[in-house]
Amino acid sequence: MPGAGGGRRESAGARLRRAGFLEVARAESFLADAALARVVVDTDALVVALAPVADPDAALLALVRLAEAVAGRPEEAALRRALATDDDARARLLAVLGASVALGDELVRHPDVLGDVLDDATPLGVDSGAVRAELLRAVGADPSADVPVALVGALTAGGSGEAASSADLASVTDAMRRAYRRRLARIAARDLASPSPEDVMPAVSAALSDLAAAALEAALAIARAGLPGHGAGTRLAVVAMGKCGARELNYVSDVDVIHVAEPVDGGDETVALQDGARLAAALARICAQPSGEPPLWTVDAALRPEGKDGPLVRTVASHRAYYERWAKTWEFQALLKARPVAGDAALGQAYLDAVSPMVWQAVARENFVADAQAMRRRVENHVPAAEADRQVKLGKGGLRDVEFTVQLLQLVHGRTDSSIRAATTLTALDALTDAGYVGRDDRDEMARCYRFLRVLEHRLQLSGLARTHLLPTAETDLRRLARSVGLRAGGADGLLAAWRDTRHVVRTMHERLYYRPLLPAVARLSATEVSLRPEDARARLAAIGYRDPAGAARHIAALTEGVSRRASIQRQLLPVMLGWFAEGADPDAGLLAFRVLSDELGSSHWYLKLLRDSGTAAHRLARLLAGARYLADALARSPESVSWLGDDAELAPPGAERLAIEIDAVLTRSDEVEFATQSVRALRRRELARTGAGEALGLVDVLGAVRAISGVTDVVLASALRIAHHAVRAERGLDGPLADVLVVGMGRLGGHESGYGSDADVQFVHRARAGVDESDAHAYATAVCARLRQLLGEVGPEPSLEVDATLRPEGRNGPLVRSVASFAEYHSRWSLVWEAQALLRARCVAGPEELWDEVAAIVDPIRYPAELSPEKAREVRRIKARVEAERMPRGSDPARNVKLGRGGLADVEWTVQLLQLEHARRVPGLRTTSTLDALDVLAHEGLVEATDAEVLREAWLLASSVRHANVLWSGRADGAGTDVLPAARRDLEGIARLLGRDANDLEETYLRTARRCRAVVDRIFYGA
Repeated sequence: MPGAGGGRRESAGARLRRAGFLEVARAESFLADAALARVVVDTDALVVALAPVADPDAALLALVRLAEAVAGRPEEAALRRALATDDDARARLLAVLGASVALGDELVRHPDVLGDVLDDATPLGVDSGAVRAELLRAVGADPSADVPVALVGALTAGGSGEAASSADLASVTDAMRRAYRRRLARIAARDLASPSPEDVMPAVSAALSDLAAAALEAALAIARAGLPGHGAGTRLAVVAMGKCGARELNYVSDVDVIHVAEPVDGGDETVALQDGARLAAALARICAQPSGEPPLWTVDAALRPEGKDGPLVRTVASHRAYYERWAKTWEFQALLKARPVAGDAALGQAYLDAVSPMVWQAVARENFVADAQAMRRRVENHVPAAEADRQVKLGKGGLRDVEFTVQLLQLVHGRTDSSIRAATTLTALDALTDAGYVGRDDRDEMARCYRFLRVLEHRLQLSGLARTHLLPTAETDLRRLARSVGLRAGGADGLLAAWRDTRHVVRTMHERLYYRPLLPAVARLSATEVSLRPEDARARLAAIGYRDPAGAARHIAALTEGVSRRASIQRQLLPVMLGWFAEGADPDAGLLAFRVLSDELGSSHWYLKLLRDSGTAAHRLARLLAGARYLADALARSPESVSWLGDDAELAPPGAERLAIEIDAVLTRSDEVEFATQSVRALRRRELARTGAGEALGLVDVLGAVRAISGVTDVVLASALRIAHHAVRAERGLDGPLADVLVVGMGRLGGHESGYGSDADVQFVHRARAGVDESDAHAYATAVCARLRQLLGEVGPEPSLEVDATLRPEGRNGPLVRSVASFAEYHSRWSLVWEAQALLRARCVAGPEELWDEVAAIVDPIRYPAELSPEKAREVRRIKARVEAERMPRGSDPARNVKLGRGGLADVEWTVQLLQLEHARRVPGLRTTSTLDALDVLAHEGLVEATDAEVLREAWLLASSVRHANVLWSGRADGAGTDVLPAARRDLEGIARLLGRDANDLEETYLRTARRCRAVVDRIFYGA
């Protein structure tokens, strides 16, 4: 019935579509073909077997053509048997037909090749010698002969030394090409039938390389047959370069070679070179010129000395002379993969022995790493824009990114580490990982991506046996490629997604590893400097400024001894870091601190990886450890902070708002007073270290530093107030607070100008809660304020912060905290001019904003008076003079004291504050607690000349910078020494380096700036 037949056809069509056929009607007609019927017993089973192949339509067409080609031949029975009973053989055959139109054509043209596809007796890893013998026998040469010559029987019959005829040479060339393609088909069959193509890729590439080497040997045998005398007086070695040299060849690729020739037994060198050139040229023609069989590939000798302009053949001595005098960086990189593959093996080895040592010393050449990196960029830039996103080999994120990365790491570190001198990319990558130059995760990702890209490249070339590295654009071609690499479900979209992901991963790793700052730094070192042997190390350490070379050598030995991965990475880092430590003022201390830090963090997976791979982390760490004891101590207390050094954003102060959110999360989760307190203090210690590191590395200026330190102090005080409220309520069994407490910032804290060693100058004010007796409120508030000071000031595992309340009304003799009313009464009756001056810095640090509004209403009329009487102005000047005379440390040079000395911080601040007292009532912009903000307003309003304001600003910033550098250099956050420009040369050198200056220049600049500042202060403040 027509309806039933239509139903059957529809069912068959659906089955074919499910199997992956696109041209269903054509497939149905092929399945009914008479020729196919002679070799196929079960078409349904055939359809099922075709479903996994790359292109079922192409495979079925090729199978029909093959069935026609073998009709009546012995291969017909083999084909029928394989399709009917041998699942593995059938899978190999159909995989080849579905992935390679070119190999399908080869089978049709030469049905005898079918046996090589169906046979599974020979694995991929067949002995290279067996392949060589196979191709030599195909051209009539004796594989065991020292110098194989093709057509041995025919030439012997014609007379010894006679050159073969053109016809004989053409015939034997075709025989060699057929033998090559038989073996190629065998390799492809095993490759394409593999369930894990990425796993067998290295073996496939090795087999292809060995096949190419055998073809070169056979072609050379043919070339000898065509030369009168067969080149008997010439020793010729063919040295493979590139992928063939590394045994990682593609299916279709130029085979890069270098030819080496020498005369036999002291013969004529000129004749030997002439015959060698003839043989080399003939070899290239035999492999690539048209004949009865398709060409193999181009034999490219452009990597030879002088490239295409140089002689095709050179002696070993000539090669050596060229590489010693004229070779460029890329030529040494090319020699990494050199391998003798044909001709005189002993001569090939002599060539390698002559040039290989130069490969591993090439890194010492000037700008070696920069030249290698520039070459990679040139390769990228030469990729046509239209191809950039489809280039599997040369484009960004392609194979070259992996290969160049591996090769540069080998060339830089292989000078002293022979364990990484491997030619094959994956083998070299494993060796680099074992030696600690590449992280295990990076190795795994890079190897995975490399295997995928190589399989992609292989499948692209197999389709037409054509040299290509471009992804196709047509949907059907992308679909076929996707199925051939095992991405059948994803199709074209899945393939493109995998391609994009792989490119991104490869490019990211390439940029991180290939441009690793450690590489040019290592390359610049001499072999002796790279060595960490005690005798070499001590001599170098003494030469670059270590005071105790023997002690430093002991630290080096402790860091590098053993065979652990940790020791391996330290052996990479230390030759460079020793020089970076020497850039600091105290390299011995830097190395010791590095050892302490490494003992603490060396087993952490991220620490050494960060130092090895980061763009800046290792250099920054060396600078900090050798030039800032404060930071060396901070990093030792909090080693995880080292992770900041690889990222500028991590070294930027996060801001008070972010810190408040962070600490709020801690306090919300914990009712434990001790834990909460230590968390708050740890946060301060961490942020001081972050700010110090940023300042020491030039990422944070001194103004940003003082504001960051003041901001974290605000957060710490607010958090401590919260903890103190909680503690006092818990101790007294209270359900809620009896009073609100306000923390008023004073002094440098109030001005957002705190330094690393600054106390927190504050005043406390309270207000009783509704219905609470005033005396009870005062007692509660006093307990809270006392607890706050105790929590932050007592000795503990985290650094303390002294909360200094001596600027409160009546000083130490007055109550610790006053009510708003008591505060107002005191200032209305007893406040002195110095207290009005101190209140210029008053601002709310912690506590209710509305309470601060009440306090501000009290203090604003006092600190911003309607006028400043001459008597009060004189009192300010008198107090300033008294401070200079009485508070200057005994023996301190006033010219070098950056706080109280002439032209120091106090000079600038008192001058600005006097002008604020005089003018802030009528100039609202002066109502700021910041010295420099007020100074800007004074200049803008014409109350201070712009040039004078600039002198004062410069002096304040420089004095603050010196003060900070003193703390960072010495590691001491308090003491009179932090306020003095050092006279001791070593200390002066230490702070100068932190400030990015020469010691003499810093000293001269500071003294000059202070003198100019003092002149302005004398004129404006003292009216001199």
